[in-house]
Amino acid sequence: MGNGSKRFLQQPVRSLGAASRKILVGNVDPGAVGVGHLVIARGPAGEHGLAGVGLGAAAVCAPSPDENPASPDAAVRARAADWLRERIDLAHALGADILCGPNHSAFGHFTRLEPQPAEYAWSAEVLASVGDHAQAAGVTLALEALNRFECYLCNTAAQVRDLVGRVDHPAIQSMIDTHHANIEEKDFEQAVVTLGDTLVHVHICENDRGAPGAGQIDFDNVFAVLARHGYDGWLNIESFSRSDVEFANAINVWREYSTPDEVCSQGLATIREQLARHYA
Repeated sequence: MGNGSKRFLQQPVRSLGAASRKILVGNVDPGAVGVGHLVIARGPAGEHGLAGVGLGAAAVCAPSPDENPASPDAAVRARAADWLRERIDLAHALGADILCGPNHSAFGHFTRLEPQPAEYAWSAEVLASVGDHAQAAGVTLALEALNRFECYLCNTAAQVRDLVGRVDHPAIQSMIDTHHANIEEKDFEQAVVTLGDTLVHVHICENDRGAPGAGQIDFDNVFAVLARHGYDGWLNIESFSRSDVEFANAINVWREYSTPDEVCSQGLATIREQLARHYA
């Protein structure tokens, strides 16, 4: 992390009482990420990684077409497995217990066809091949469904749950993101029910990726559903900024949605309010 990112962690994040920070371990240099990913957990911070500033860690990455687990090219799939093992090692070095993201297929890559059965089989094979490595490192891969404009293999909870079942490894589980679910799911509760006990990570995100509570997502329903079904894992605020132009361009972020202070203060306030209401 660069000095600016470290100052951001030490001052506003820690002062607000957040317990941890999510770090990008993909192809984009994380050093200049501004708002990036603010994570809070309903438990103590990790013992290493970011513990020096009183924070735990989670990690995120997304494969490119060069390391696509769902590629028809066996050489690309082999690179995908190696790439994922490297990211698992980086997550472990950070003290992260979760490596989340769309690690089932390449981000922003489209074949202009609907998902093919062979692609799910290829993806499951790659993910299964890194399961033991992840488990030994104490890292769980939380597979994420993205909206149709960012990937095509897994857009819904049902697709992710099916893939997790194909992999059948305890270190390969699922997550849900309220931004993507708002686009792709017909019913948030049904999505959570579909993921069932594979759900190990949640992104608390607004419809526009701004500060949670400043947009159209019904967080009262989100937290009521999570509480009703016994979810007690990570709660991750994922908001984006153009403070790192290269990263912003890579994920199609073309304007500021909320200020960093708004993401931290309003987002954390929204989570605390909902936790008090539904988890008391």
